[in-house]
Amino acid sequence: MDCWIPSPVHIHLVSCTDSPEFTHLTRALTRSSVIGLDAEWKPLRSQRSAFPTVSLLQIACQTRTRLGDNSDESIVFLIDLASIPLSSIWELLKDVFVSPDILKLGFRFKQDLIFLSSTFCAQGCDPGFDRVEPYLDITNIYNVLLHKPGKKTSKQTKSLATICEEVLGISLSKELQCSDWSHRPLTEEQKIYAAMDAHCLLGIFEVFQAQVLKEGSTRKVVIGLHSSNVTLGLKEILHTPDVGNKLTGITFCKAVDIIQATASSEYYQRIAKGVEIFCRMQCRDTKPMEESLLKIVRKYGDKILLQESDRKLRTSKKKRRRRSAVVAVSSEKQLQNFGDWQGPPPWDLSLGGNGCPKFLCDVMVEGLAKHLRCVGIDAAIPSSKKPEPRELIDQAYKENRVLLTRDAKLLRHQYLIQNQIYKVKSLLKNEQLLEVIQTFQLKISEDQLMSRCTKCNGRFIQKPLSTEEAIQAAKGFQRIPTCLFNKNLEFWQCMDCNQLYWEGTQYHNAVQKFIDVCKLND
Repeated sequence: MDCWIPSPVHIHLVSCTDSPEFTHLTRALTRSSVIGLDAEWKPLRSQRSAFPTVSLLQIACQTRTRLGDNSDESIVFLIDLASIPLSSIWELLKDVFVSPDILKLGFRFKQDLIFLSSTFCAQGCDPGFDRVEPYLDITNIYNVLLHKPGKKTSKQTKSLATICEEVLGISLSKELQCSDWSHRPLTEEQKIYAAMDAHCLLGIFEVFQAQVLKEGSTRKVVIGLHSSNVTLGLKEILHTPDVGNKLTGITFCKAVDIIQATASSEYYQRIAKGVEIFCRMQCRDTKPMEESLLKIVRKYGDKILLQESDRKLRTSKKKRRRRSAVVAVSSEKQLQNFGDWQGPPPWDLSLGGNGCPKFLCDVMVEGLAKHLRCVGIDAAIPSSKKPEPRELIDQAYKENRVLLTRDAKLLRHQYLIQNQIYKVKSLLKNEQLLEVIQTFQLKISEDQLMSRCTKCNGRFIQKPLSTEEAIQAAKGFQRIPTCLFNKNLEFWQCMDCNQLYWEGTQYHNAVQKFIDVCKLND
């Protein structure tokens, strides 16, 4: 699939209603037929007693730069819900969420809407939000793009980052997903991360829209109000069958024309005025959807509708089955024993080890494994894709590794032995790397950097390959850019997976990054 070429993105932080950014937001919403929605909140670490408070709402709009111009510009508005009075934007958001002229895009947005509704209700904006329509989930778009109609799709839902990689050909970093979104001011990295999460929804929809139009997969539906309807009476106009709420405003506007054209009394003029006001309320000056977009909405459009049960916290059956007091006390003691590291590690010379640190990173800290490999540390990942806790523990024991995880449940496993598992406390990969280095007193030197294969954890060959040797080794396996042929570079090959590496710009940037992260210059 071709890589997506995004239009220029402009990011605006909206923190009050009397700002130019808020004016820009309201204007952009009247000119947008498709928007992307996303929300951020501070992750809850403990047992949840209430829904999280949403700190940021992202709205990505695709608008025409000038009337009659075919070029588009992408604008992402970051609405700072921690700063702006929620009552001042409640009505605006409610109208946008249900506007028939705006298609809303989201990725599993129902949970976001539940948290948003709870956040607004807590600030007196009762009853919050209860629906989003018309709506289209990116997961459904992905399934249509990559699967033939009628073909059963996998029940496993892919992440937004994976969908972006496959559909748009871009890498979407999720490193800041668990950062503290309630802290102010937001960092520039947080703003860019939040904006891209909403902006990429528009890109995925562009690819989807182009394919739908190209294949002509939507059936042709012709709906309209013809000039001959003027001869109809008011009753017939108001009872004319239509599709969706979009035609309601048009129908009432047509009714206004009939009343004003045929009635002369003041009474009927007042009726006409009332209908005209209702018409404006329905339309709200938004730009009607183009017919091609309407076809997509009719065939693929959906809606999110919150029920009363969605607004209540749910507890799983496992959490309701409380363990006995003895087991609970035992678990607490086990957490204390394994939560903080108390050496020596299994590779220690006093235990018969070879002194070389070795770790096993479960799926929750898989990114940490690559960072450890980048600084020359042996860091494996589970042998199977979805290992059972016992499998992880057995693999760590057999290979003399310390199991790194963020899963508190693993700390309670009955088969654990002392000094076999460590719970990583930090959320971000750079901070996790520093935490492991300091906890296990690892010695990192500049010579170790980039000395392991980041793909499989293997070691490199002892002697580098020439360009000719590398080209021969890569045949049918890996593509080497032709621009490297005349640069007299040295190539290194992994002895396990045969992946080839060379000391280009990426290599030098990575080395400098880990020199800074590990503070090797201090």
